[in-house]
Amino acid sequence: MVNNEKLLSVKDITKVFSIGGLLTGTRLTAVNEVYFEMGSANPEIFTLAGESGSGKTTLARLILHDIELTHGSIFYRGTDVTTIRNRKERMRFMERVQPIFQNPFETFNPLKRVDTYLYATAVNYGIAKSGESTDGVVDDALRSVGLSLQEVRGRYPHELSGGQLQRVSVARALIPRPSLLIADEPVSMVDASLRMSIVNLFKELKEKSGVSIIYITHDLATAYYISDRIAIMLRGNFVEMGPVEKVLSEPLHPYTKILKESVPKPVLGEKWKDKIELSTLEAKEFARVGCKFAGRCPSVMDICKKEDPKNFLLDERTVKCHLYAKQFKNSIL
Repeated sequence: MVNNEKLLSVKDITKVFSIGGLLTGTRLTAVNEVYFEMGSANPEIFTLAGESGSGKTTLARLILHDIELTHGSIFYRGTDVTTIRNRKERMRFMERVQPIFQNPFETFNPLKRVDTYLYATAVNYGIAKSGESTDGVVDDALRSVGLSLQEVRGRYPHELSGGQLQRVSVARALIPRPSLLIADEPVSMVDASLRMSIVNLFKELKEKSGVSIIYITHDLATAYYISDRIAIMLRGNFVEMGPVEKVLSEPLHPYTKILKESVPKPVLGEKWKDKIELSTLEAKEFARVGCKFAGRCPSVMDICKKEDPKNFLLDERTVKCHLYAKQFKNSIL
């Protein structure tokens, strides 16, 4: 039975892609039986974190209904998103759940004025009908992100900075007055000096406008600063999920520990020059029998190479790891 009080309920969703030919191809499970919920009473920022290829963007696209599930279900305020078929239902869903993409310079056509996107969004969703009322809607959205229509009107993407353009992206997403934003690596293409302004903007939207946000990132520093809860993804799985302070301050899963340790420690007066590399995206790791981290885990056991671990509930979070099987036999989810 679906709980209509939930803003979003993601129920054991899986997405399998076929790679290569019909006979010689590989089946890649990009998202594997993921489950989480977001309440509607209190807005929150829920972060999906992990290295490249962990399945974060695929999960976002599934929630946005850009691609079809292999199995599982997604409910937004009690409505099964996977059953949306016609344009009217699609527009109603998109009005309430809006995306913000990684690269603002790819979001906007360089030959099109930026304000045309804002006006089109207001008209297409029926938020405003007359020219004067549309001006007001667009200006209100821009002011909520620290800009104004006067600053943006008539300008092309190259005439704005990366930070300004990403703020326009957020403003466009806010025009339909959504209750949920899905922001996929929204600060990775923005200068370091502007990242915190975008991150602070998301916090303000949650606190002042009551907007919940799914924040997708590989940057644990901004994740710790902005999040209420966090899910650590590895090869399509949630390996640890819970309050951000607990997960990142005292991680339980060996992968979360390594991910945390990979963040460079700041040294006063010195710049970080080394390139941080974890693992590359390899189909063989997705297809690995047992735990997907067994090939790199410092605590690997024989069972890790044979059986996929279950989820265990511990200290307000779930952890998918055989290390906790004996200690928490009664905590299997």
